[in-house]
Amino acid sequence: MKNVLFVGAGSMAEAIIAGITSNGAVEPASVFVMNKSDHARLEELRDKYGITPVRSGDPEIGQAELALFATKPKDARQAMKEIAGQLHPSAAVLSVMAGIPISLFEEGLGSRPVARSMPNTSATIGLAATGVAMNDAVGDKVRQDVLSLLGSIGLVKEVEEDELHLITALAGSGPAYVYYFAEALEEAATASGLCGPDARDLIVQVLEGAAAMLKRRTAEPAELREHVTSPGGTTAAGIRALDDAGFREAVASCIRAAENRSRELASGQ
Repeated sequence: MKNVLFVGAGSMAEAIIAGITSNGAVEPASVFVMNKSDHARLEELRDKYGITPVRSGDPEIGQAELALFATKPKDARQAMKEIAGQLHPSAAVLSVMAGIPISLFEEGLGSRPVARSMPNTSATIGLAATGVAMNDAVGDKVRQDVLSLLGSIGLVKEVEEDELHLITALAGSGPAYVYYFAEALEEAATASGLCGPDARDLIVQVLEGAAAMLKRRTAEPAELREHVTSPGGTTAAGIRALDDAGFREAVASCIRAAENRSRELASGQ
């Protein structure tokens, strides 16, 4: 794909820029980036990735084949208003903003192909997990372009739009839950006397190894857990403590809360 315009320059935008420029999915010179007011941030991205900073009114906006919206959800309407008259009529739109429905882009930018997705920040290293939904105006070429772009930064699944609320809670926010779990493991280990660097190295290796085992799909997660859990052993004692603390219920509450917040954002709350 040529000439991708990023509207917004935050952490998610940078993660995707890093992913698509490092793997050759889009040439850095064909990536245009604009944001609301932080021009120093645009210069930082230019120096780091070779992208082209742009402002409202610059001709590059009209040259974009795809406008990728990565602003804060509360800024979505203003961002659309700013470039609505500048985008080429055939330009497609890809949103990576939590909770903003396709209908809002159709309202703000007119009839055009619109895809809505929620990657996560692992896009930086090509390991994002992304769900994407598309409107009826998306034809075969745009569909393949969007799937190819998102696929270049990790796993992508095409889903119905309503399912994106749950996928946002599970995959979009998911890395933060894993990092939070890693924080808790490290705090517990260091509080018990293990030095910080050793605790971090061990935790990272445990997470990487467990993820690799899950990815092999030779057994269900429950089976893998049972293989490690000898009756009356240390792992059993640890699992029992998690159960006593309501671990499963806490995880379920976490996903529900994030999904509900995504739905609130979609309704303008």
